[in-house]
Amino acid sequence: MGSSTGDLVTRVQSAHRFDHDALFRFAADNVSGFPTNPSQFKVSQFGHGQSNPTFLIEVGSGSSLKRYVLRKKPPGKLLQSAHAVDREFQVLRALGEHTQVPVPKVFCLCTDPTVIGTAFYIMEFMEGRIFIDPKLPNVAPEKRNAIYRATAKALASLHSADVDAIGLEKYGRRGNYCQRQIDRWFKQYLASTSEGKPESNPKMFELVDWLRKNIPAEDSTGATSGLVHGDFRIDNLVFHPSEDRVIGIIDWELSTLGNQMCDVAYSCMHYIVNVQLDKEHVSEGLETTGLPEGILTMPEFLLEYCSASGKPWPAANWKFYVAFSLFRAASIYTGVYNRWLMGNASAGERARNTGVQANELVESALGYIARENVLPEHPPSVQRDLSPSYESLLDGSGRFIPNRKVLELRQKLIKFMETHIYPMENEFSKLAQSDMRWTVHPQEEKLKEMAKREGLWNLFVPVDSAARARRELAATENKHNLSSKSFDQLFGEGLTNLEYGYLCEIMGRSVWAPQVFNCGAPDTGNMEVILRYGNKEQISEWLIPLLEGRIRSGFAMTEPQVASSDATNIECSIRRQGDSYVINGTKWWTSGAMDPRCRVLILMGKTDFNAPKHKQQSMILVDMRTPGIRVKRPLTVFGFDDAPHGHAEISFENVIVPAKNILLGEGRGFEIAQGRLGPGRLHHCMRLIGAAERGMELMAQRALSRKTFGKFIAQHGSFVSDLAKLRVELEGTRLLVLEAADHLDKFGNKKARGILAMAKVAAPNMALKVLDTAIQVHGAAGVSSDTVLAHLWATARTLRIADGPDEVHLGTIGKLELQRASKL
Repeated sequence: MGSSTGDLVTRVQSAHRFDHDALFRFAADNVSGFPTNPSQFKVSQFGHGQSNPTFLIEVGSGSSLKRYVLRKKPPGKLLQSAHAVDREFQVLRALGEHTQVPVPKVFCLCTDPTVIGTAFYIMEFMEGRIFIDPKLPNVAPEKRNAIYRATAKALASLHSADVDAIGLEKYGRRGNYCQRQIDRWFKQYLASTSEGKPESNPKMFELVDWLRKNIPAEDSTGATSGLVHGDFRIDNLVFHPSEDRVIGIIDWELSTLGNQMCDVAYSCMHYIVNVQLDKEHVSEGLETTGLPEGILTMPEFLLEYCSASGKPWPAANWKFYVAFSLFRAASIYTGVYNRWLMGNASAGERARNTGVQANELVESALGYIARENVLPEHPPSVQRDLSPSYESLLDGSGRFIPNRKVLELRQKLIKFMETHIYPMENEFSKLAQSDMRWTVHPQEEKLKEMAKREGLWNLFVPVDSAARARRELAATENKHNLSSKSFDQLFGEGLTNLEYGYLCEIMGRSVWAPQVFNCGAPDTGNMEVILRYGNKEQISEWLIPLLEGRIRSGFAMTEPQVASSDATNIECSIRRQGDSYVINGTKWWTSGAMDPRCRVLILMGKTDFNAPKHKQQSMILVDMRTPGIRVKRPLTVFGFDDAPHGHAEISFENVIVPAKNILLGEGRGFEIAQGRLGPGRLHHCMRLIGAAERGMELMAQRALSRKTFGKFIAQHGSFVSDLAKLRVELEGTRLLVLEAADHLDKFGNKKARGILAMAKVAAPNMALKVLDTAIQVHGAAGVSSDTVLAHLWATARTLRIADGPDEVHLGTIGKLELQRASKL
């Protein structure tokens, strides 16, 4: 819950004491309605804040007690132009008298330092709530959401003020704001680190140099200029005592006219870093540590602000504005630390860590600059989240309407993608095209831990398979030292294939997303095999590490010398030799085998070449570290090697594997394959729906922003018609995929094989049409690596072959049609 404004006071610090009698006399003469003969006159100090000391005045008699707020300059020698309380008074009076911007009413200004030692002003006390922690602990999720939206709207309200109309036209210079601010704060930084003061940080000079070279062009033109608060953040807002709306924006010390995007970026600092005076170090912000339920993602917060203010999406220059905000915060904290050394810091002993924190803020700024992407190119799209339409049908009779649990997981997943996956795509791609391509990006492992914490882990695990694995492990000793909560987390959320479909689609929007949630191929299919067919020992040794995400796996079936779409052709031998099996053969397109984390393969080979045609094959677990395994080369898909995941050609020469590694028994490979490929094939179809949705979104955005032959692409009738046809085909394919998932849940793989085959044919062909059109609309950019379209297209095209070519599935569909006809 937020702190009541009246509870944030403590006794006046010794360095900030002043003549209370002189204050009383001045207030009685200059504040209308101020009690003149009170029985009580008490002054206490607000402990929150690090700049101008702020005090609570309580005056009156009995129940007629009145409260006011006094704000003054700190005592002692101050940096030039800092702590100008007269400017605070000016802006508050202008806004309070002429606008609807929520600010406290001001009563009087005293510029005579002989009264209490420094200039000061008196304003109204606002009874309300202040939220010190941006995580909003002990606040309900729906309240958090409302509070963040109210915060964005309050900032938009401030930025909408017409300074010319309210007498603030000379409150500051509007153009070249960032250039002047960089110079000002760097000058203040140098003044705070001069001889006899804290030592300067050489990296601050590096940061300033980068900032000066990257000032956005919009800054010099004044296109983004207006009233700037200068320190806008959630703890400088007073919320209504019971309603989730802002009643007062406070702490206007840094206000001026200038580039308003600096305010916007500064209001988002808690997403980037976590700075607390009572903590020794700066830590990672909500963007990395994870968002408490209900709190808007940074893109969502920015969208709320942009919608309310009419400002454009800030992606193009966002890196600069965030780095500038961190730079300015570092300068301010250096000044606070300098004041602490002199003994007059407003925050008292809480300011002792600000010197260390200032240097860490510089490091954070340089780290942010080094990131490839920091904000999605486009704002969060309504089209990206179809849950509002689902919501409206929850009480209806719609057949494929997700339940409340799935909707909530879907919203969390969308938020995670917006906040963490899309901004990292270029980073992942950059590493995958470098000399270090076969290594794992460290951010991927961090994102996996975040996904676990947010309950977005192993969502693919079917409820029936999870139940079997739990039974198998129930009587065994928990040698993995997992808590009961961690153990349960390994088995996902107990979803059906249909329920998972709504979530898998979201993951399919990015080629990088599935593995972050431990829902990527071939791991999901391999884990499903062990979940369904593994014994206790196999589950314990291989499944648990896979479910934890500590290792990855590969599936070795296809062979280069035979047509493997007919799996009876495979020639790799698995010969029994005492307590072991000896494997000989060559496999290719073993997806996942190039990954440095790959530790186990599920290999399909022949244990008996003389058995009936579909009883010759077996599946066996093979440790990748076994002697005789040689990864010959990575294979490319339309030029993509999909590093660090990869698709390998592997030779097996007298590879000795323990007999206990056989799955289900000899000759049961086809039986396992049919069980594995039902959900696995459908997962690909689900992801293709997401890939197509992303293609539709990028295509529409491009059409609305690019002109050909004098008009936007979106204004060409042929494009509009094509777009509509693609939407029709996409929605039809989505329904087919959901129907297939429903059949799989209700009737099992064998009875659902016909509709599974239909989905497997329809989904990649539909996705290819959408992505091909999107590429065409993007022109040369579409076939380049500048967009995700080419990679998504290559994946979709591959899936017309992977898990069985179209011809195999069409054969299944046709045969079932003829069987039905023969029974008529």
